Amino acid sequence: MFRFIPLHFLLSLHVFGAGLPDPLVMADGTPVTTAALWREKRRPELLEFFTREMYGRSPGKPEKFFSEVFDRDEKALGGKATRIQIAIYPAGKPAPRMDLLVYVPNGARQPVPAILGLNFSGNHAIHPDPGIRLTESWVDEKSSKDHRATDANRGSNASQWPVETILSRGYALATMYREDVCPDHPPYFEGGVQPLFPELQKGDDNFGNIGAWAWALSRSLDVLEKEPLLDSKRVAVFGFSRLGKAALWAGATDDRFAMVISNESGAGGAKLFHRGLGEDIARLNTNFPHWFAKSFRQYMGKDTELPFDQHQVISLIAPRPVYVASAEDDKHSDPEGEFASLQAADPVFELLGSSGLPAGKWPAVNTSTQGGNGYHVRTGRHDVTDFDWRQYLDFADKRLKKGD
Repeated sequence: MFRFIPLHFLLSLHVFGAGLPDPLVMADGTPVTTAALWREKRRPELLEFFTREMYGRSPGKPEKFFSEVFDRDEKALGGKATRIQIAIYPAGKPAPRMDLLVYVPNGARQPVPAILGLNFSGNHAIHPDPGIRLTESWVDEKSSKDHRATDANRGSNASQWPVETILSRGYALATMYREDVCPDHPPYFEGGVQPLFPELQKGDDNFGNIGAWAWALSRSLDVLEKEPLLDSKRVAVFGFSRLGKAALWAGATDDRFAMVISNESGAGGAKLFHRGLGEDIARLNTNFPHWFAKSFRQYMGKDTELPFDQHQVISLIAPRPVYVASAEDDKHSDPEGEFASLQAADPVFELLGSSGLPAGKWPAVNTSTQGGNGYHVRTGRHDVTDFDWRQYLDFADKRLKKGD
């Protein structure tokens, strides 16, 4: 049986804007007027709420967590980078294993900032570099053999990962394959890291895929903290589509991430449910029943009536900078709803000393608005493009390279 929200929460609900719940009002109706009250009371309250009602409970760092570098090539990509590949064993050897691929630009005089994100098709798919280990996890590639990666898959997803451009701008890039973490195809919950924590699957606040991917991003940061070529205090977490949902939740739950980038994360990510546009809660839970906690299903058909919404998730990241990007033709993600969500989080960012998003209305297409937070909507479809990356890197230059 699902646990519904306490009645006193609903009765005391304070709304602002277009019927949105105010992130700066406690569940008992107490206004949040100071940064201390936000940090000590309201933020923990919101974090617990979204954990219980939507994203599910995740474990901490396992006692047997182990990692080892299995490849270090200081002359990768024609000498432009040092390639580091790290095998991560959450419960010790031999399995499950998650492979973390890292490229660090050569020639830096000090540890560099990094961008960390999960990928859709395997580490080997982000670049044709023959030194990248082929994933041993299931892949959904036409050129694969029985859903197993082959050399024909190398570089198949490179258009979304401009590795050389990122390196030339002075950033390291780290990535991990989503299927190394947990199956994103049936049968769900039977492979990857989730079987390691059977106790977290017993309740309605179970350990779903969005939570698992966010958890894996934090475990990747644990490993990056050990690499002397990187400045682990200047790591941005990035994600596209469903992996953008995970990036936002990782940023909300792990304040070690210095910046969060959401690329068309849509429903359950950056967009507002209250607008009643684009993908809804019913479709999320019907088509992707493994993504969120079972408790989230109680809200199917109630998108415009919710006592919560995604601007509050973005608020949990404050005052660390957030960049949200949309695409004009990506109607499922409701581009204007993604912008409105980021804008609605402004009061929390401003309370904590950030300037938030400097835009009073939805900006023109292909125009980046950047302040404490950033946003753009570009022409085109659901994708990650060079235009997107240029805006992210420009924004990161202001936020992650400050003082260099």
